[in-house]
Amino acid sequence: MSPVRLMAANDWRLMARSRVAQLALLMLLALAAVAALTAIAHRDHSNDLRARFQAQADRAFDGQPARHPHRMVHYGHFVFRPLPALAGFDPGVDAFTGSTIFLEGHRQNSANFGDVRQSSLLARFGQLSPAFVLQVLAPLVLIFIGFGLIAGERERGTLRLLRVHGRSAGEVLRGKLLALAGIGAVLLLPACLALTWLTVSAQAEPLAAVLLTLGYVGYLGLWVAGVVAVSALTRSARGALMALLGLWAVTTILVPRIGSDIALRLAPLPTRLESDIAIQRDLHRIGDSHNPDDPHFAAFKAGLLARYKVTRVEDLPLNYRGLVAMEGERLTAGLFDRYAEAQFTRQRRQAEVVNGLALLSPAVAVRSLSMALAGTDLEGHRRFLRQAEAYRYTIVQGLNRLQAEAVTYVDDGNRNSDPEAARRVRIDPRHWHDVPDFAYRSAGLGERILAAAPGAAVLAVWLVLAAGALGLAARRLGRDQ
Repeated sequence: MSPVRLMAANDWRLMARSRVAQLALLMLLALAAVAALTAIAHRDHSNDLRARFQAQADRAFDGQPARHPHRMVHYGHFVFRPLPALAGFDPGVDAFTGSTIFLEGHRQNSANFGDVRQSSLLARFGQLSPAFVLQVLAPLVLIFIGFGLIAGERERGTLRLLRVHGRSAGEVLRGKLLALAGIGAVLLLPACLALTWLTVSAQAEPLAAVLLTLGYVGYLGLWVAGVVAVSALTRSARGALMALLGLWAVTTILVPRIGSDIALRLAPLPTRLESDIAIQRDLHRIGDSHNPDDPHFAAFKAGLLARYKVTRVEDLPLNYRGLVAMEGERLTAGLFDRYAEAQFTRQRRQAEVVNGLALLSPAVAVRSLSMALAGTDLEGHRRFLRQAEAYRYTIVQGLNRLQAEAVTYVDDGNRNSDPEAARRVRIDPRHWHDVPDFAYRSAGLGERILAAAPGAAVLAVWLVLAAGALGLAARRLGRDQ
């Protein structure tokens, strides 16, 4: 066995005898196993629940009796976002963003029923998942196990004994790195098993699981290198422990938390009430379909009469009320889309501010990489909102077109005073069955890899810096020996 492996094996024997190392390792492995099991179970339960509610909403919509088409516009419909396969590993922003939207005419509602909004404030500290354990807790275990690997030997005077036995500073450093890397591999094992299970049972893309594993290998490798380097550069084991704990607290707790506050300050988001007021103000400017004297709809009416060469709306071949509803929905949907895109732009700016802090915190970099590959980042939520809005617009305009084509203008005007006209404006319920069901299309693997690339690049920069710190540590060890 090579000297490097002999030194690593000796450190493993010492760790096996240490009650602190045993307890820390066993507790984290148990926590990681519980996190994997609960996160996967939560994902499966959430997907089953959402699929059941979606099927129930589809049956309720299809099962409506004969109605006026515009009544169905206001009856509305629910759509639910299914969780990606790898959400069992990293749930990302799902607990904060909501999972269902109520679709109705003349409005663009936000997603509701996020877990954080319905639970205690403790949920805001992070959902227990394999990703959370690896990002936050695994580095802490590496610190407690490895802070004294070199600093402790320096205090005991055994570093000089290694030099007497012909061991170079490089060999000592590699031996300590191998010893702590073995602990990191053990800590990564439950996550690897969880990813394997999700790949087999939930049909996750194998390449995405492999890339996720490599990302966390790099992240834990960074902490292994950092712990060994700090242990080599400090004179005492206590000093190494305090320095590493401070580094962990700043990079994994403080910087991500401050980053959110900085992003909110630099790119503030308007409240829901402020947005609603602004939308209503703009709606009055672009045109009010319920106001017969509105300039836009007066011009719209004149254009229709000229197009069909008639003088009265009663003589149009289509129901004028249905045409007005279609035009009104087109205007309001365009306005909603502009406000939604403005909101997305602000959110993207906030994300850029937070991700920019990855240069100060590798935890931010690996979190960005992890959520992107798992498909649980903010872009995945925006994708759901855009698809839900496109589906809403298709349904509403389809129903408005039915009003224009299947209901006469005269019957439509007399439906509240003539019982027979009221019966005729209720169209055959088979039309509700013709409305396609909502099918969410998640981002492809290529898109997710591109989204994860910035986080991977920053993580690579951190690994280069760690390699530089190891170089300094090797020179320090050479002087000490």
